[in-house]
Amino acid sequence: MSITRIAAIGSGYMGGGIAQVLALGGATVRLADVSGEVAHAAFERLVAESERFERDGLFAAGSTGILRERLQPSDSIEEAVADAQYITEAVPESRAIKLATLARVSGAASPDAIIGSNTSAIPIRELAQSVVRPQRFLGVHWMNPAPFVPAVELIPTAATTAAAVDATEELLRRAGKTPVRVADAPGFVANRLQFALYKEAVRVVDEGLATPAQVDEVVSNAFGFRLALFGPFAIGDMAGLDVYLASYASLAAEYGERLEPPATLAAMVADGRLGLKSGGGFLDIDAADAEDLVAYRNRAYVALSALRNELGPPPGL
Repeated sequence: MSITRIAAIGSGYMGGGIAQVLALGGATVRLADVSGEVAHAAFERLVAESERFERDGLFAAGSTGILRERLQPSDSIEEAVADAQYITEAVPESRAIKLATLARVSGAASPDAIIGSNTSAIPIRELAQSVVRPQRFLGVHWMNPAPFVPAVELIPTAATTAAAVDATEELLRRAGKTPVRVADAPGFVANRLQFALYKEAVRVVDEGLATPAQVDEVVSNAFGFRLALFGPFAIGDMAGLDVYLASYASLAAEYGERLEPPATLAAMVADGRLGLKSGGGFLDIDAADAEDLVAYRNRAYVALSALRNELGPPPGL
C-alpha cells in the first residue's frame, strides 16, 4: 500500500515536526489536537516555521508552498482520521493520555488504517491494549528534532502484521528517513542507550571527576565525535575487541559489577575474534574491506572536523 492520506494526532513540537516531514514526503496530512482552535494555530505555526527554515536553507526552496497545500488542520480527531490510511499519534508522553487517545483514534478510523504511536519509552504492547484491531498498530519512535534527525525506530508487537510494518517503512523512506526495526522493550534501543550514558554522566559529575561542561566537551570531542559517523559496534571492531576487554578489566577493578566486561565480548576475544584486525568481530567486516574502511573513516573524521570549524561553537555553550 502506498500511503498518501495521513492524520497527525498531536500537533505540538514533535507531532508538528512529524507532520511537516510526512507532508513534504508527498502525503496529505490532516492535523488534529485537543480542539480545532489548537490545530489551526499549529498549522499557522508550522507554516511560519517552514518559512524560517527555507530562509535559513534548512528546508528546500518551495517547502512552505507544499506545506500550505498538503497540511490541513481539522476541527476534531474524528474528522482527521476519517479517511486516513496512516495515523501518527504524538500526544504527550503520558500512558493515560496515550491510551485514551489511541482508543478514540482507532474507534473512529478505517479498520484498515495503520496507527503508529510516537513514544519515547512506553512499551508498545501496553499501548496496543487500547487499540481496536491491534494488528495494524506499531510503535514509530521519531527522534528530536523530527525534521532533521534521520533515524526512526519501528517497534511492532507480536500482533502487528508484516504488511503494516512494511507500509510504514516505505512511507518513512519516501520521506527521507532511516527506519530501523527493533524489538518492543521500554526505551527501545535509542533511549535505552541514551539514558544509560546520561546516568553515567551524572554520576561522573556527582563524584567530582568533571563539571557538566567538561563532560560535554569530552564526549562531543571524543567518542561522541566518532558516533556521528559510526555505531558502537563498528567503532569497537575498528579499535580492537581485545583492547575493549582489557579496558573493561581496569574499569571493573575500580567500579565493580556495573562495568564488568560483557560475557559475549569476553567469549569473542577468547575465540580470537578481535574485530577488524582479525577479520571478524561483532559485524564480521570483510578483511578485503579493511583498508578502504579505515581510509573512509579518516576522511570522514577530517570532513567532520572541517564542518565543526565552519559552524563554530554552539551559541551559549
